[in-house]
Amino acid sequence: MSTTLKPVNQRAWWLILPVFVCVAFSAVLPLMTVVNYSVQDIFGPDRRVFVGTEWFAAVLRDEELHGALLRQLGFSLAVLAVEIPLGIGLALAMPAQGWRASAVLVIVALSLLIPWNVVGTIWQIFGRTDIGLLGAALDKLGVDYSYTGNATHAWLTVLAMDVWHWTPLVALLAYAGLRSIPDAYYQAARIDGASKLAVLRYIQLPKMRGVLMIAVLLRFMDSFMIYTEPFVLTGGGPGNSTTFLSQFLTQKAVGQFDLGPAAAFSLIYFLIILLLCFVLYNWMQRVGTGTKEAAHD
Repeated sequence: MSTTLKPVNQRAWWLILPVFVCVAFSAVLPLMTVVNYSVQDIFGPDRRVFVGTEWFAAVLRDEELHGALLRQLGFSLAVLAVEIPLGIGLALAMPAQGWRASAVLVIVALSLLIPWNVVGTIWQIFGRTDIGLLGAALDKLGVDYSYTGNATHAWLTVLAMDVWHWTPLVALLAYAGLRSIPDAYYQAARIDGASKLAVLRYIQLPKMRGVLMIAVLLRFMDSFMIYTEPFVLTGGGPGNSTTFLSQFLTQKAVGQFDLGPAAAFSLIYFLIILLLCFVLYNWMQRVGTGTKEAAHD
C-alpha cells in the first residue's frame, strides 16, 4: 500500500520575516559597524586607516579599564548576593491567592515602572541630608553620610538603589515559580513531617530552578550594563568609585570621541558578559542537578 506525502506548507516562514528584518537593523548591522570601527583609526568621514588589533591591545593594557572591570564585577556579584535571596524571601512572604495577592503583586511591581533616570533622581533627593529622608535620618543618628563625598557611601547608595529598583523583578519571577508547584508536593511534605526549611530546600528551590536561573542571568546582565542610575546619582564619583564599565565606555566614545578604542572595548565588553553568563548558567545547571540527586536520595 503506497502512501503519498502531503506537501509541506512553508509559507509560515513569511510570518517571522519581520522579526529577522528587525533583528538585522537593531543588532546585526550595528554590530558590523562596531567591528568595522574596532579595526580602523578614523580621522574623519573620508579618512580612516586599517590598524588591525591595535585598539584591542591598547584597551586591554588600559589600567582604568581594569579598575572599572573590578568595580563592575564587585557590584554585579553584590547585586546577585542581595537581590536573589531577598527576592525569594519576599516571594515566600506574599499571599498565595485572593485579593491580597493581587494587591501585593501590584504594589511590589510599582518600582519596576519607574524610568531609570527618575530612579536616580529619586535617590539623589532621598540621600540628601537637608531634604532627603535617608540622608536626614542618618544625620540624626550621627552618621556622617555623604554619597557625593565618600566613595564607600556612594557605592553602597548605588547598590541600595539597585536593590530597591530590581528586587521586585526577582520576587515576581520567584512568586510565579512557587505558584507553579503542585499541591501534592506540599501534602507529601506534611505527611512526612518536613520542616519549612526542608520544604524550601528540597521542594521549592529545586522547582524554582528554572525561574531563578532566568532571574540570575537577567539581573547579572542588567547590573553589568548599569549606566543611567549611577550617572544621575553620582556622575561616576566621587573620583571614579561608581564609574562602571558602561560609563567608562561612554566616556571613551562620546567624551573623548575615540571611536576605535570604544568599538574595541564594546566587543570585549560583549564577550565578557557572554562568557560570565555562560559560566553562571553552567554552574546553576550543576547546582540544580546536585540538588535533584540529593532530594532523590
